[in-house]
Amino acid sequence: MAEPADYPPFQLGKPRFEQTSFYGRFRHFLDIIDPRTLFVSESRLKEAVQLLEDYKHGTLPPGVTNKELWGAQKIKQAIIHPDTNETIFMPFRMSGYIPFGTPIWLNQSHNACVNYANRNASKPSPTSKFIQGYLGAVISAVSIAVGLNVLIQRANKFTPATRLLIQRFVPFPAVASANICNVVLMRHTELEEGIDVLDNNGNIVGSSRVAAKHALLETALTRVVLPMPILVLPPIIMSVLEKTSLLRSRPRMILPVQSLVCLAAFGLALPLAISLFPQMSEIETSQLEPEIAMATSSKTVVYNKGL
Repeated sequence: MAEPADYPPFQLGKPRFEQTSFYGRFRHFLDIIDPRTLFVSESRLKEAVQLLEDYKHGTLPPGVTNKELWGAQKIKQAIIHPDTNETIFMPFRMSGYIPFGTPIWLNQSHNACVNYANRNASKPSPTSKFIQGYLGAVISAVSIAVGLNVLIQRANKFTPATRLLIQRFVPFPAVASANICNVVLMRHTELEEGIDVLDNNGNIVGSSRVAAKHALLETALTRVVLPMPILVLPPIIMSVLEKTSLLRSRPRMILPVQSLVCLAAFGLALPLAISLFPQMSEIETSQLEPEIAMATSSKTVVYNKGL
């Protein structure tokens, strides 16, 4: 029986979907954030890793399909960090971002832990720096959000109608700014020490601070885009749904329906945002430090952007 077209010939370490297009990256990251991977057992994870090892060494059991191999790699990529090869704590995986990051009182703390757990980890980072970054990220994030709201409330030059209009737009700059602070503070050691860059054969060429800046910039941009669908779509959708006879006759259903709409928007926003850039990003060696450019004949190198 022929395999589905969705499962091309397996390539170890390569994405199942084309990464040069936004749609390909979108489908790839839908796999990465699939919440079903949160419930993969330890034994199933070991089976998936072993299957990939068997493929690598040419000792696959007979009858193993491309679908099974891609499924095994999906499990590994969702659970195991690509730099450390260690299992990421379940709530801090990208697949845990939506179910564990939705409660507002947990959001920025959870963001900090997700940013740290899914950083480029090619260089060791002491626990003390994580704690410093965590405290700085959460304090700055909450301060920005609260500060902007207080500023609007105290601005006497706005009419009540104008103040109400501005308040509707405050959540976006507040959340976006807080997210940027969170990423930068949780991953600032990358800027100090650099991150590994690899040639076309996967060999480490050197440690680059320039690549680290690109990695953090790309990740920060995804965190700016992330709140957009969450803050824009639910009000539009609810304004339509609230006019339906179902919600008019059952006003108690408005809150649970709104919660479901917000959760759906949150679920859509994450893969859309992180699909802006490939996880393994490419950069020209001419843009990097001279010692790295001299250490390889490759015109471009790649680095793990983190998620």
